[in-house]
Parts: sequence; structure tokens; C-alpha cells
Amino acid sequence: MHRGEVVVDRAIGHAEGNAPSDPREARKRLVTPDTPFRIYSASKAVTAMVIHLLDEQRALHIDDPVAEYLPEFGYGAKRHITIAHVLCHRAAIPNLPRGALDFELLERPEEIVALLAAMPLLMRPGRRLAYHAVTGGFVLGEVVRRATGSDIRTILDREIRAPLGLRWLSYGVAKEDVETLARDAFTGFPPVPPLSQVLTRALGAPVEQVVALAHDPRFLAGIVPSANVVATAPELARFFECLRCDGALDGVRVFEPRTVHRATSEQSFWEVDFTLGAPIRYGLGFMLAEDWLPLFGPRGPNAFGHYGFTNVIGWADPDRELSAALLTSGKPFLNVELFRLYQCLSAINHAIEPRT
Repeated sequence: MHRGEVVVDRAIGHAEGNAPSDPREARKRLVTPDTPFRIYSASKAVTAMVIHLLDEQRALHIDDPVAEYLPEFGYGAKRHITIAHVLCHRAAIPNLPRGALDFELLERPEEIVALLAAMPLLMRPGRRLAYHAVTGGFVLGEVVRRATGSDIRTILDREIRAPLGLRWLSYGVAKEDVETLARDAFTGFPPVPPLSQVLTRALGAPVEQVVALAHDPRFLAGIVPSANVVATAPELARFFECLRCDGALDGVRVFEPRTVHRATSEQSFWEVDFTLGAPIRYGLGFMLAEDWLPLFGPRGPNAFGHYGFTNVIGWADPDRELSAALLTSGKPFLNVELFRLYQCLSAINHAIEPRT
């Protein structure tokens, strides 16, 4: 989207039936712009805005200690963890404890929180940056439930999805909609040590299993705030367009401008992420670009958004008056086609020049 108008709305390939592991005779379903995808870690941007909206409504405050809502965190150094620490990956609980990735627990989130509260801290809260791939979402989701009495899916649907007129953009899908989702497939070469071990600790499972787990009916029916939002590309682009426009879209205001500005304010700069092993700029729920780190294409230092496993991206570039989403069902780690991804982002940024 450029200046509020859709300029490219394109789908390429198959929603199912054409993965490397599929038999030749498998039923093939073409993907369309209206095909919903799991957006994995891009869910964090959506979850973050639920938190920021509740802060705006004074249901909570992001500088509050998590322990004010989750007494399980009220001992030792954990009592110093704030909601803001969780949003910007400084809560010192980046890795899932053993047993937490049990989908039977999704209906009992308090038990997942108890496991997270019992695990040792990796470092002192607030001191170091370490990407929380899954853990932070469970904490934020339970904070929302205890602060409001409603689960985070209900708040998202009522306060953001419905006002924006979106069909999807929710945690998981209804049972009758499962067959409409694009089916993901692991492609390319698997990651090797030490990267594979780092990813397994962060995700709670080897990456080769993540795709299979994401197709589990319990994952699709449950609430995994860091990982299981489902959306179409046009809907995700509209969500970021709302943020680019300071919280309003098509005459409907969802967030106050100051709420969006705070969510996208820088919380880390030139810091090595101890989970990802690279310097990443983060806001309070968003990945932030920089000239030396063109996450969303070259020459876009003020762009913000979020990546998802693996080639899922939603972002906004205020300088270009641009909002976009790129959703893919192929999940490569080591694959020469990854260069095509950067070529795509580069083509977009070269086609739309920033304002002078």
C-alpha cells in the first residue's frame, strides 16, 4: 500500500499440494491474496498493540512489574521484570522450559506461566537483549487475561480486528476455517550447530518440527500470542497501514498517535541480541530498521515491523508512506532463494522513493 492505495496485491504458487515432500498426485490448491497464513513471530507486533491499547485505556501500564498481575513472578529477581521488558526482549526468560510446549496446556495458560515463573533467569531483567521467541507471548497473554478478565483473543477481536473490518487477524482459526489456510512446508537445508541448538532452545523444538507443530489442531484452536496469529497479506498490510497513519484507518481511530509512537520507540541500538547472535534494533514490540541493518529493504531507516518464521514480513515505512506484507508458506533456512527475498524488498524500496 502506498499513501493508502493498494499498488500490488499478488499471489504466486500453491496454498497446498506442491511442497517438496508432497506426492505428485496430491491435490493442488492455488494461493490467492485472500488465502490466510500463519504469521508466526509477526504475531508479536499484533500482541504488542493489544498491550499498548490496554495501556492507553488504563487497564494496565507497560512499566508495571509483571508480578502485579502474575504473583508467580513476585520472588527473587523476577519481581523486577516489567511488561516493557517482555515487549522489548529484556525479561531474561528467552527459552522455553521443558514441558511448556505442550498444546494440552493452551487451555490452561496459568500452568504455562507457572513453568515460566519457576525457570531460572538467564541474566538480570533489563540488562541484556535476548529475543524471546515464544515465552514472552505467554506472559503477555496471561497479563491481559488477569488485568481485564477476558482472554487476549477476545480483546484483539473486539478492539482491533472488528474496528478495522478484518476477516482474519486473530489467534488461530475456527475449526471450520482450518482447511482454508495455506499449508506450510520445510524447504531448503536444515540449520546446523550451533544455530540449530540456539533455535531449538528458543522455539522449544527443532525447526524441522515447528512446521508440523503449527499444523496441530490444538495450535490452530488455541492462543499462542507470540506465534499463532492468522492473517491474509492484505489484512496484515492494513494493520501496519493503521500504525503508519498514527493509529487511524479509513476514518476509524483504533490507537492514539502517542500510543503508536511509544510502541515503535527505540529500546536497543547497536546491541547484540544474545538469542539471535546479531545486533537488532527493537521497539516495544517491533523490529526497527536502520541504514546498517536494512530489515525491510535498503534506505528505509525509519521502517518498523516484524519478521515471522521464516519468510513472513509485515512492515510500514513512514518515509515512503508505505505499508506492506509478504507471506510465504515455504520455510527455508539455508537456501539460495533467500536472496530473492532481499531482491523483492529492494525492488519495492527502489520503486517508491522516500519523501524528501
